[in-house]
Amino acid sequence: MKVTRKIIEIDEEKCDGCGNCVPACAEGAIQIIDGIAKVIADKYCDGLGACLGDCPQGALTLIEREADEFDEDAVEELLKQQKAEAEAVQAPKTGGCPSAAVKTFENVGCGCESGNHTHLKPFATAKGPAAGPGPGSALGHWPVQIKLVPAGAPFLKGADLLVAADCVPVAYSSFHQDFLKGRAVMIGCPKFDDAEAYVDKFTDVFNESGIKSLTVVVMEVPCCSGLPVIVQKALERSGKNIPVKTVVVSARGELLGEQTLG
Repeated sequence: MKVTRKIIEIDEEKCDGCGNCVPACAEGAIQIIDGIAKVIADKYCDGLGACLGDCPQGALTLIEREADEFDEDAVEELLKQQKAEAEAVQAPKTGGCPSAAVKTFENVGCGCESGNHTHLKPFATAKGPAAGPGPGSALGHWPVQIKLVPAGAPFLKGADLLVAADCVPVAYSSFHQDFLKGRAVMIGCPKFDDAEAYVDKFTDVFNESGIKSLTVVVMEVPCCSGLPVIVQKALERSGKNIPVKTVVVSARGELLGEQTLG
């Protein structure tokens, strides 16, 4: 039944797809579709506007128009469905994708030329002979994708956790030495992945693993701003007080600044 009521409207011209509004909507009514935030159905939006302050572009407004009535039962079913879908993606399955198999590595980040490169031939380039292998990797575990890392993974127990946008290691040349060494890492894209599933995953991680500190490294682009928001939402849900440092990297691999929160 349609009634005249308040409801969220999204200006697609202003929206940059950062995804900040997704975890801000407790009803799960907003999703990123084809890179743009959309209200997936009027019945899921309660019209209270809790998401308004989370849009850096001012693309969300609260208007009054004819719309389907808010349906609490439908919202409950939607949230159950979203949680089930997120758990299905996140849960490693025995005999499934090898990428989800948990592994830990020893003697990482040695700074020598042995590391995990000795069995590989250097890449040749058009400009001349191939360069030799660089310092060993500082990666101490596998997997690294936020979707694939189990919340109770042994390498997360009491860890200093690095949460990085997946473009950062490509842009920042000293990623292993400056950020990864001595930390567990989880990487992903806050624009193209499921932000609400990320909030659920990090909430579980904070509840189960006794994380000591958090370093969030993102790119300067607007869509990356969603990752610190996701982490903060998860901290609020878990009730944990973990020190957080956020670092921003430019597209040219320069450090633009950092902020530390208690």
